[in-house]
Amino acid sequence: MDTSQYMSMFLEESMENLQTLNEALLTLEQQPENMDKLNEIFRVAHTIKGMAATMGFSQMAELTHKMEDVLSKFREGKLKVTEKVVTVLFTCLDTLEKMVNNISEGNSQELPIEHIIADLHSIAEGHGTLEDKEIETAVTTDSTYNHIERINLNEYDIDVVKQAKEKMFNVYEIKILLSENTLLKAARAFLIFKSLEDYGEIIKSIPGAEDLENENFEFEINLIYITNKLKEEVNDILLNISEVEKVIVYDVEDKKGKEDFSDNPGDFKTIEQSPEVASEAVKNVATPENKNEDKKEAVVHKKAHQSVRVELDRLDKFMNMVSELVIHRTRLEQISSVHKLTDLNETLEQVARATSELQDLVMKIRMLPLEVVFNRFPRMIRDLSKDLNKEMELVIQGQETELDRTVIDEIGEPLLHLLRNAADHGIEPAADRISKGKNPIGRIKLIAYAEGTKAIIKVEDDGKGLDVDKIKTKANQVGINTDGMSEADIKNLIFAQGFSTNEKVTDISGRGVGMDVVKTKIAALGGTVDAISEIDKGTSFIIRLPLTLQIIQALLVKIGDETMAISLGYIDRVIDYKDNLIKKTNNKEVIVYNDSVIPLVRINKKLQIETSDSKKKYIVIVKVGEKIVGLLVDSLLGQQEIVIKPLGKTLQGLKEYIGATILGDGLVTLILDVAALV
Repeated sequence: MDTSQYMSMFLEESMENLQTLNEALLTLEQQPENMDKLNEIFRVAHTIKGMAATMGFSQMAELTHKMEDVLSKFREGKLKVTEKVVTVLFTCLDTLEKMVNNISEGNSQELPIEHIIADLHSIAEGHGTLEDKEIETAVTTDSTYNHIERINLNEYDIDVVKQAKEKMFNVYEIKILLSENTLLKAARAFLIFKSLEDYGEIIKSIPGAEDLENENFEFEINLIYITNKLKEEVNDILLNISEVEKVIVYDVEDKKGKEDFSDNPGDFKTIEQSPEVASEAVKNVATPENKNEDKKEAVVHKKAHQSVRVELDRLDKFMNMVSELVIHRTRLEQISSVHKLTDLNETLEQVARATSELQDLVMKIRMLPLEVVFNRFPRMIRDLSKDLNKEMELVIQGQETELDRTVIDEIGEPLLHLLRNAADHGIEPAADRISKGKNPIGRIKLIAYAEGTKAIIKVEDDGKGLDVDKIKTKANQVGINTDGMSEADIKNLIFAQGFSTNEKVTDISGRGVGMDVVKTKIAALGGTVDAISEIDKGTSFIIRLPLTLQIIQALLVKIGDETMAISLGYIDRVIDYKDNLIKKTNNKEVIVYNDSVIPLVRINKKLQIETSDSKKKYIVIVKVGEKIVGLLVDSLLGQQEIVIKPLGKTLQGLKEYIGATILGDGLVTLILDVAALV
C-alpha cells in the first residue's frame, strides 16, 4: 500500500494529537477524578496507535499500546493518577514527539524505548493482581467488542420513537464498528450516513456530527435510526460499505428510558433536541415525497465545520500574487491621474475594491490563533516547577488573538526564553515568598490582545523584579557605561548580547544568550520588546508585533533626494520643524513638545544622505514601545499602501531598513526600520 500521500496528514494529525494529550494529562494531574479527561486521553492515544500501525511505524504503535495498558488501569480504577505516573506518561509523549519529528525529517533511526516500556510495564504490573491482568488483557486486545454501549435516550428521543412506532416505522439502535486500519474515518462516517439516509432518518448519533467530521472518535459509531426497512436489509446496506467490520442492529422499545436503556450512562454524551426537531424527524421519514428537500436541509446543518488543509508555500505564493496586484493597481492609478483618463476611474475603483477585499481575505487565511504557540507552555512550566523545586502556575489569557503565520512561526522561541527566565529568575522559592507576605505559589501570566495594527503579548510574573543595582554592576563589569542612563534604560540592558546576572550557569539559564535572542527575533519581525519591573512586585515583558508582515500602510517621505517609507504603525504625529524647537542636552539634540522632551534623530546624518535646501522641513514623531523619538525629514509625499519585499542577500546587512517596496511609478523605495533607528 502506498502511504506517501497520507504522510503529511499523519504527521500533522500526530502532532495535534500529542499536543491534545499533553494538555489533557496536565488537567488529569490536577483533577485525578475527571473521567471525561481520562476517556479523552484513552481515545486520542488509541487514535495515535491506529494511525502509527496503519502507516507501518511499529515502534510508535508499541509504545502507545503500552501507554494504553496503563490508561486502561486508570479507567478500571485499579491505578491512581499520581505525579510519578504522569511524569512517566509525559516522557512517553516526548519520545513519541521525537519519533514523529524523525519521521518528518526522513530519519529512520530507532529511539531506545526499552526503559520507558519497562517503566510503563512496572506501573501496570505493580498495581494489579494476576486476575486483574487477565481481565486487562481481554479488554485491551479486543476492547471494541467487549463493551456493548447502549445509547442513552432523553425524553425527546423517546417521544420521537413513540411517534415513529405509531406510524408503523421500525426504530433501530445500530452499532457500527469500523476496521482499525481505516485511514479516513470521517469519509467512512459520511458514506454510512448517506447510505442510511436514503432509506430513513438518523435521529441521534454518538459521536455527534461535529466529532465525526473532525475524526474525533474511535472506530465505533452508534446510531438511532427510523426506517421502513427490515433489520436484515439495514445490516446488508451497512456491510456493503468497505471498512465496516461489524454491524449490530437492535430493536428500540419506546418504553425504554434513561434508567434501563444504558449499561453505563457515564460513557457518552447525550445530544439534546427540541420537540420541534423530534417531530420533524418523524415527518421526514413519513413523507417520502419531501424526502430529498428535507435531506438537503439536514445535510446543510451537518456540514457546519468544513475545512481544507493547504500547504503553506501555496499560501505564500497566493500572498505574493496579491502583493503584485496591489503594486500594479497603484501603478494604474498613477497613470490614470497623470494622463487624466477619467473613463478609467470607475473601473479602477472596482479593481481597487476587489484587490482590497482579496487582500483582506488572504490576510485572514494566513492568520492563526496564538493558541498554537501558547498550548505547549503549561507543560513546560509544570516541568520547570519540578526541576527548580518552586511552586508556580501559568495563567493564559487571549490565546484566541490571531497573528500572521510567519509571526506565529517565529514567536515561539522568544516566549519560551521569557517564560523560562520568569520561572528561574523571577519567581522566588516558596519560603522567600512567604517571608515577603506573598502567596507561596508563584504566578506567571501570558496575555495577548490586538491593539490597532499591532498585537501585544505580555509575559508577567509576580516575582522579585529586576535588581537595577545588580544590572548596573554587571554592566560595568562587561564594559557598558551606565552614566546618564535612566532606570528604564538600565533594566533594558538585560537584552544586551551575552548579558546575564546569573552567577552560575544552569541548563535553564545563565549563559546570556536567551534575552539577546528575544530582542533579535522580535526586531526581525518588526516588533519591539520592553521590560517593566518593580522590586518584589514582579516583572513584565511587553512585546509589540505587527499583525501582518506583507502589506502595510506607510507614510512616504523625502530625505535629500531619496524617497523613504515609514510604517504608519509607529507614527504618532507629524509637526512642522522650527529652529527654536531644538534644544541641546548632554550634547544631544532634543525637541520640547507638549511639555515632554523628545530626542531628535536627523535621518540624513544617520544614513549619510545630503539634505536638500528646502525651507520647510517636518518632524515625524514615532513611538517604539515606551520610547518616543522625533525623526527629521525634508518633505512629506503622502500616505500609501505598500508591499514589503525582503532585501536580497547583498543588502541583508543593512540594519536601518526592513525591506523595500515598488511604488506606482516603478521607483524602488526603501522602508525605514524605525525600531533600529530609535
